[in-house]
Amino acid sequence: MPTLDDVAKKAGVSRGTVSNVFNRPDAVRTALRERVEEAARLLGYGGPDPKGRLLKEGKFNAIGFMPPGAYAISDVVRSPYGRELLLGAAQACDAAGATLSLVNGTDETRTASIREALVDGFILGNVIDIELVASAKRRRLPFVILESDAGPEINSIRIDGHCGAIAAARHLLGLGHRRFAILSIRRAAGAPIVHMPGKSGRELMTGFALDHERLAGFRDALAEAGLSIDDMPIIETTPGDPGAGAAVFDNCPDATAIVTMSDWQAITVLDEAVRRGIDVPDQVSVIGFDGTAEAARTIPPLTTVAHDIAGKARMAAEMVLANGAPRQVVLPVELTLRGSTAKPRDALAPGKRQPAKPPRP
Repeated sequence: MPTLDDVAKKAGVSRGTVSNVFNRPDAVRTALRERVEEAARLLGYGGPDPKGRLLKEGKFNAIGFMPPGAYAISDVVRSPYGRELLLGAAQACDAAGATLSLVNGTDETRTASIREALVDGFILGNVIDIELVASAKRRRLPFVILESDAGPEINSIRIDGHCGAIAAARHLLGLGHRRFAILSIRRAAGAPIVHMPGKSGRELMTGFALDHERLAGFRDALAEAGLSIDDMPIIETTPGDPGAGAAVFDNCPDATAIVTMSDWQAITVLDEAVRRGIDVPDQVSVIGFDGTAEAARTIPPLTTVAHDIAGKARMAAEMVLANGAPRQVVLPVELTLRGSTAKPRDALAPGKRQPAKPPRP
């Protein structure tokens, strides 16, 4: 392969002149620049290797985004929540003229990805283990953690999950619901994990801090109404698991309200309700959590606990690019009421009850 020195020799100029032609063309006279460009064309020289320049400068003008949970990049692209996170981070990168790089977050790759990714900083979808933070710190790169408070020395942006869960449960309790099923997020691949009532102090198998905060919110709201979360089934599923709805309806046939920790989970429940001929909200109410754009387009439109997902990621990217003093931000949430929640059947006047629809073939 021809080199910069080869071009300089053929054009009869110094190596520095050739470098300026490719890196600072305005600093070279037009005739001289054209002579160097012609020599490069004849030799088939396309310019300096960008990898070498990046390594020399130690800057890549890129942010690495690692998905929340032990998920692959394809999981983020499929997820309504993940796509809005990517949108917000991409908007900040576009405004700064930077690149957004997706970094695989699976169990086998996440630590190595943090160590080896050619980026200037990271957005970490969550803290799965302390090694992720340690790897980022060792590289002395700025990073922001989403949905976890990692202390005053680390950038973090999270939502008030406890408050959101209380709002969701109070809404359903106010409608008259007393029999709930709770869908929590399974943070690793696998079949749904079913925790049936009757055991006190049930622990999530794969939950993050945010999931425990939301579970505590559901617990506190139920306690206000004289109910115990220990009497409610809890099922952990990955957000887009098509079996989530079946797991709920098979294990919790008496539930009149299904509360979830993800819009995507709630959407799979709505899909399964359609398949089984279960009317939402006449036979069962369903409530989501996130506020994704897709939640407004379901049939019926999904009641959800919403926050600015794209804005959260945009702020995270801006914090990485600014590389300023550590900040810890807690974003508010808001209950968005739509058509997927209503009073339970036994709280309606007889004349307003609708017969169950036959299952669809």
